[in-house]
Amino acid sequence: MSSSPKIALVTGAGSGVGRAAALALREAGWTVVLAGRRAAELEQTAALGGSAGMMVAQSDVSDPESVRALFAQIRETLGRLDLLFNNAGTNAPAIPMEELSFEQWSTVVGVNLTGSFLCAQEAMRLMKAQEPRGGRIINNGSISAHAPRPHSAPYTATKHAITGLTKSIALDGRPFGIACGQIDIGNAATEMTARMTAGVPQANGSTMVEPRMDVRHVADAVVYMANLPPDANVLFMTVMATTMPLVGRG
Repeated sequence: MSSSPKIALVTGAGSGVGRAAALALREAGWTVVLAGRRAAELEQTAALGGSAGMMVAQSDVSDPESVRALFAQIRETLGRLDLLFNNAGTNAPAIPMEELSFEQWSTVVGVNLTGSFLCAQEAMRLMKAQEPRGGRIINNGSISAHAPRPHSAPYTATKHAITGLTKSIALDGRPFGIACGQIDIGNAATEMTARMTAGVPQANGSTMVEPRMDVRHVADAVVYMANLPPDANVLFMTVMATTMPLVGRG
C-alpha cells in the first residue's frame, strides 16, 4: 500500500460479514470507516482492529439525513472515499406473505434497498468530485438475489433489486472511474445464520441443517474485489459453503 492508505466505508460494520470485511480491509492496509446504528458494536469492531486506522460513525442508512451527515463527516475528516461496501441489511419474520405488516415490509426495503441506494448516491457524488476521481462500490447481494427461501418476500425482493442497482451503478459510474460489483454470500458462519445449525425450512416443506463456511472467506473475497486496479472489476461473485443447497434450490 502507498503511504496514504485508501479509505473504505463499511455499513453494517458492527457484526457478521460487515465486521469481518472491515477487519480484513484494515489488515490489508485500508483506513476503514465503520458505520452502523449500534455504537457499542462498532466500537467493539474498532477495538478488534486495534482502533488505529478505523473510524466509528454511527449512522442509519435508511435515513437520508443520517446518510448525508455520514458522508459529510467522511469528506471533512478523511477528504475522500475509495470504497463503499454496502453491507447493512435486515430481515422480516419468516411468516406467510399475507401476514406481513406494511411496517415490516417497509423496514426491510428501507434498509436493504433504499439504504444501499442512498449510500451509493452519496458515494458517487464524492467519488466524482474528488482528486484523483473515481472509486469502487461493492453491494452485498446475497444468495437471495438468485433464489428465495420460503416466506422471504421482503428480503428476496430487495436482494433481487440490488442486482439491478449494481448494474445501474456500474453503467452510470463508468465514465467517472467508478466501478461497482456485487458479492452474493451463501451461509457464512455469522449470528444471522446460527439458526441453520438447528435446521431451516426448505422449498419442499422439509427442514434441513445447512452447512456453513468461515466468514473469513467472505472477507477475503471483499478484499480481493476492493484491491483490484481501476481498470478491472468483479461484476458478480458468489461465495458459498460448497454443499449448501443452492443449485437445485426450489
